[in-house]
Amino acid sequence: MKTLRILIADDHEMVRQGLQRVIAEQPGWTVCGEAATGREAVSRSKALQPDIVVMDFAMPELNGMEATRQIRAALPGTEVLILSMHESEELVREILAAGARGYVLKSDAGRSLVDALKALAAHQPYFTSRISSLVLAGYLNPQTREPARLTPREREIVQLVAEGRSTKEIADVLGISIKTAETHRTNILRKLDLRSASELVRYAIRNKIVEA
Repeated sequence: MKTLRILIADDHEMVRQGLQRVIAEQPGWTVCGEAATGREAVSRSKALQPDIVVMDFAMPELNGMEATRQIRAALPGTEVLILSMHESEELVREILAAGARGYVLKSDAGRSLVDALKALAAHQPYFTSRISSLVLAGYLNPQTREPARLTPREREIVQLVAEGRSTKEIADVLGISIKTAETHRTNILRKLDLRSASELVRYAIRNKIVEA
C-alpha cells in the first residue's frame, strides 16, 4: 500500500506535534515535513511534493488561503486541508476558490482530522457538519457581495505590511525591487481608498488576512 505523505503547516510547534502524533497512529501515514510560515509551507511543498498539506489558516508571512493558492497552482495533485477557528461562509467560499478541498474547524479537529485526511487521500472533499451547513446556506441564499478587489500578490503585500514589515523587507521577501514594492503599496491604498498603513492594518484584520 502506498504511504500517505503529509506536510503539516502551523506556526505553533505544540500544534504541529499534536497533529504529528495523530498522523503517526495511522498505518501507512507519515509526516514528510513541517512548516512554520505560509511561505515556508509553499517552498517545502514544492520540494517534498506531499499528498496532503494540513494548513493552519492564520499563518505568518503568507496566510493559509494564499499559500493554498500557490501550492495548488504548483502541485495540482496535492490536496490541502485547512484548519481554522473561523466559521464564515464567505471565508470557506474563498478557501475553496483557492483550491482547498477540506475545511475543519480547530474545535472539531480532534474528532474529525483522521476522517478528513482519509477523504482527501481519496481526492474527495471534506467539511465538518457546521461548515457544510454554512456552505449550503450560502448556496441557497446567495447575496450580492463586493467582488475581490486585490490580486493575490497585493494580498501578500497587505499581510506583510500588517505584520510590520518595511518596504525593503517586503521587497526582499517577494524578490522584487524596492520601487516595485512602493508602487504596490501606493496602488493598494488607492484601490481600497485608504490613507495610511494603520488603516491598511485594520483592513487586513477585518478581512482576515491577518489575525488581530
